[in-house]
Amino acid sequence: MIKANGKTFLLQGKNYSYAMHVLESGFLQHLYYGGKITETDLDYLIEIGDTNAPHIDMNMDMAFDRMLSEYGFYARGDYREATAVFERKDGASMSRLRYQSYRVEKGAPNVKGMPHVRQGDETLVITLKDDFSDISVDLYYTVCDNSDVLVRSSVIRNTGRESIMLKKAFSFRAQLPNGNYRMMRLAGTWGQERIPEIAPIAHGITRLQSIQGCTSHNTNCFMGILKEGCTEDSGECLGIQLIYSGSFALTAEWCKNGPLTLQGGICDTGFSWELNGGEEFVTPQVLLTYSGEGIGGMSRSIHDFLRERVINPAYVYKRRPIVVNNWEATYFDFNEEKLFPIIDEAGKLGIDTFVLDDGWFGKRDSDWSGLGDWFVNEKKLKGGLKTIIDRCKKNGLKFGLWFEPEMVNEDSDLFRTHPDWAIHKDGVEPCRSRQQLVLDFTRKDVVDNIFGVVSKVLKENEISYVKWDMNRNITEVYSAQLPAHRQGEFMHRYILGVYDLAERLTSAFPNVFFEGCAGGGGRFDAGMLYYFSQIWTSDDTDGFERTKIEWGTSVCYPLSAMSCHVSVCPNHQTQRITPFETRGNVASLGAFGYELDLSKMTEEEKALTKAQIESYKRTSELILKGDLYRLMNPLEKNYFCVMVVSKDKSEAYVVGERILGIPCDYNQYLYLCGLDENALYKIEELNITASGKALQNAGLLLPKLSDFGSWAWHLKKV
Repeated sequence: MIKANGKTFLLQGKNYSYAMHVLESGFLQHLYYGGKITETDLDYLIEIGDTNAPHIDMNMDMAFDRMLSEYGFYARGDYREATAVFERKDGASMSRLRYQSYRVEKGAPNVKGMPHVRQGDETLVITLKDDFSDISVDLYYTVCDNSDVLVRSSVIRNTGRESIMLKKAFSFRAQLPNGNYRMMRLAGTWGQERIPEIAPIAHGITRLQSIQGCTSHNTNCFMGILKEGCTEDSGECLGIQLIYSGSFALTAEWCKNGPLTLQGGICDTGFSWELNGGEEFVTPQVLLTYSGEGIGGMSRSIHDFLRERVINPAYVYKRRPIVVNNWEATYFDFNEEKLFPIIDEAGKLGIDTFVLDDGWFGKRDSDWSGLGDWFVNEKKLKGGLKTIIDRCKKNGLKFGLWFEPEMVNEDSDLFRTHPDWAIHKDGVEPCRSRQQLVLDFTRKDVVDNIFGVVSKVLKENEISYVKWDMNRNITEVYSAQLPAHRQGEFMHRYILGVYDLAERLTSAFPNVFFEGCAGGGGRFDAGMLYYFSQIWTSDDTDGFERTKIEWGTSVCYPLSAMSCHVSVCPNHQTQRITPFETRGNVASLGAFGYELDLSKMTEEEKALTKAQIESYKRTSELILKGDLYRLMNPLEKNYFCVMVVSKDKSEAYVVGERILGIPCDYNQYLYLCGLDENALYKIEELNITASGKALQNAGLLLPKLSDFGSWAWHLKKV
């Protein structure tokens, strides 16, 4: 709900309020963001706001540092980071933006060319005007009455005739009063993506960013702000999450006795954008999530919001195919004789889909050649894909296929024909990674070509599943198609090209299920989830390492977005041996599948696989729709445990793992969450019936397990 009168603005979500006020001087002041208040509180908030923002003398702009403001300008006395910087023809960049007007629109804005929130109840648009240039900025606030997520973005408009150069164009600014805050970030590296780190916010600027052309393995585009005393289950916190997949920055700036300033959007390192007269620049949307129920409450709000308003509605609640992928089974070394036994066994075990990974196209027997040549290597696959597809159909399976559309090998027909299509700068030796270069997706002709060749494969074959990979980051950051003064637009234009291809392919082939991947979890973000309903969580499939990765990923992404597979042991990434049951239990907390040679499994493993698949089919609705409760943190304890509860609290699924067999580490109790306290639940595997209150307050004694042993319990209301 939005209440606005041109002087004060009150935004009301499910459990939060967000308030602003226009000062007599015309500056838009932030008043409040937190637990729900009423309209009658606004006068009080304005009164206390005046103590932090005295009526500013226009010749004494230094007072801006004390004001909680909705947009940060540059070089006029607000020495905090600017939200945007606009450079004019004479090189001057000072700005000072004041309130001009507002409007309230129904629904959510349709952001052309970028992923965005698909629906909202109301959107407040506040227009600010710069005192020194022809720039105006529209601040967008989309409210959903039944959600704790507020959607922010901005549109920067050049209303004059002369071009202006944007040097920075963040999506939002939010400010919190001075306090004792901590920051949660999801950091890591390849194979260890999105590991939570929590630390006090220090004096100065804390910056989370990627300059890699994607959201990266190293830092996810999420920031959590925790108030003093906030834990997993209680206290207040704020989540900041970009709906964007390119180079980004999120910042938290704090000075003693001053407010905490939160900002972010497109990374400003190396960024510039020419804005000609009459043109506008649209920033990515960002989700601000308030929780008064700790980190867990924040996570559940984000999960619901992404499922209901961002992820493709055609697939978000549809049971995901249970797949087997041949990558770790064969790598590049395969033909029909090696693939057929995997397909035949998959049909016997109850798997839905066989996915053929890298190596099916061009001259592709290693990662040195063939990338970009999206035609079937019939020397390797005699009869082409049809032979494999027919074998799948014979076994009751659907067929999926791997692509890496953004990349090219120098040893490929594509590169030999169009060497200029790879990102490069003449005279500069390009950086190579995995023996490949990146195609210049700032160019429409390149994107058009890739759309054409990928579409041809999808049209000519019965393909129901596509895995879209991206195995290296961007270097050189240069396009011969852009003039010198517009090279700073490269990174954003690149990701717009990726979005264009993703939009065109998913629209042209609505019956094909698309999964994202980026060398594992290197581009796991809400922007890609707009197009791809699930993303390969990590190349690390180890049954223990995945507990940490899944724990961190679930902070701001739903379980259904995580692609999770059972792989062989010793694990190919860690060489660790974990029980087959444990690998299955951990993988069941996401979109389920297998990454191994099914034909080489023992009879015991095959029996366990059948049982795992049947169990997953029972719990798949919970994974798609349920509320997640994180119970035991493997980063802090010798145990991992989470549970998923149906919205009506009629059933639940609990999965846990004991990490090491430490002496005297038995007699541990687990306290469940999210149940109906007044209902009775039967735990099938334990043959126990108890009330929700007892299970939550008295708890359950954990089983005695050896290294990496696990449990999975199904609860049903009786």
